[in-house]
Amino acid sequence: MFGNDWDEVLKEEIHQPYFGELMQRVEEEYRTHTVYPPEPLLFQALKLTPFAAVKAVILGQDPYHGQGQAHGLSFSVLPGVKIPPSLRNMYKELSSDLGVPVPDHGYLIHWAEEGVLLLNTVLTVREGQAASHQKLGWQRFTDAVIRAIGEREQPAVFILWGAHAQKKEALIDASRHHVLKSVHPSPLSARGGFFGSRPFSQTNAYLETHGIQPINWEIPPL
Repeated sequence: MFGNDWDEVLKEEIHQPYFGELMQRVEEEYRTHTVYPPEPLLFQALKLTPFAAVKAVILGQDPYHGQGQAHGLSFSVLPGVKIPPSLRNMYKELSSDLGVPVPDHGYLIHWAEEGVLLLNTVLTVREGQAASHQKLGWQRFTDAVIRAIGEREQPAVFILWGAHAQKKEALIDASRHHVLKSVHPSPLSARGGFFGSRPFSQTNAYLETHGIQPINWEIPPL
């Protein structure tokens, strides 16, 4: 299903009755509405970042609901799409934190390949209807993903921006992993503590103290 070690890690989860029911509801939504991301990209975050490769987790809420934006990675948009405001603020913080250039596109596949799991807590959305799939049942599955990393011996950094993401802290064993929290990078809240929070350098400092290769956060040009 995922084509990597997530298949084994989540084997019991995807054989639970609720998961089959969830997939039926999702199929029905794809059949009867315009739903994002495109169905082949539904589990892109797990496909691009294997379980054993996860160094950091950035939790989003649900996918972008505009045409051509969402492709299965939280905060990321497809090449050629205007950089959304929250991601623009993330880039500002990235540049001031690490001194790297501000990227000119919003395609975060490089982060996924570097071991950053870009996971939304809800994996689908109807076009033009934010949070329209909040009650579809995705959270049980994505909670299982977070819990699996949280129970892993190998340490990781959980980057929780905003109240929604911070609710997931209870799923994480903080004695094994590092949790970084701040307000959300959205324009509504970024000035209240996101700017200056230095999540990128803090993540790498933690990884290095645990003998793990730091993440190359610099986004290459397309």
